[in-house]
Amino acid sequence: MQSLLLLIVVIGIFYLLTKNYKASDYQHIKLNTKQKLKGNLREHEAGLLVALMAKVAKADGKVSELEAELLSHTFTDISLVFENNEAVREELKAIYAKEKESFENTLEIAKKYFDLTKGDYHKRLKVLEYLLNLAFIDNDFSKTEFMITEDIANTLQIKRADFEALIAQFEQFYARKANEKKLTLTRAYEVLGVQEGSSFDVVKKEYRRLVRENHPDILMGQGKDQSIIDQATAKLQEINEAYELIKKESN
Repeated sequence: MQSLLLLIVVIGIFYLLTKNYKASDYQHIKLNTKQKLKGNLREHEAGLLVALMAKVAKADGKVSELEAELLSHTFTDISLVFENNEAVREELKAIYAKEKESFENTLEIAKKYFDLTKGDYHKRLKVLEYLLNLAFIDNDFSKTEFMITEDIANTLQIKRADFEALIAQFEQFYARKANEKKLTLTRAYEVLGVQEGSSFDVVKKEYRRLVRENHPDILMGQGKDQSIIDQATAKLQEINEAYELIKKESN
């Protein structure tokens, strides 16, 4: 799943494209470089991407806690490359909130995204991989999620073989996880570094701290080696599994 580790970077490193740009105005976004937003953010590649994320994230009717953490970091990563980043982040959140309410314009948004990126198939493939990650992150790839991602893939003109290969990749990954030995409750508390029997508020606070500490995107932004990022990603999976086990036992 090493390629999965790279998909978050796609969110922070992409071309500034808007319908009002001329070809000569295209600029490549680099981390820690402030860019001036031109045009309507909803028509910008960043806004369209967040809109597609909203469609997939709400396809099964719920957003898991780890999924919410991923979305939150994504909004931050996108906004940080713009001037007035706090205002941009709030606008991205507003776009997400609006677009998650309906699927009616999904194909229209995907078509706009395709028009902006039709010269970069690899980028569109990575975006689809990110969207599938959102769909699979709760270990339940529903029929609705399949239909939404399939529609987006078709509109983005992703090859069917590539679409199916990505799904198979995620299915195999989560199947292996399911076959691994399940954590005991005692081990779950050890993974999160809290005493067994601690209140769920304490568990939740430590879980969120560990998610931030081991988030691949944050580590990439800090310039960490790939080996460290790989280890952190594996640990993040264990952290999430431990948290879900304790959460289930606490209910």
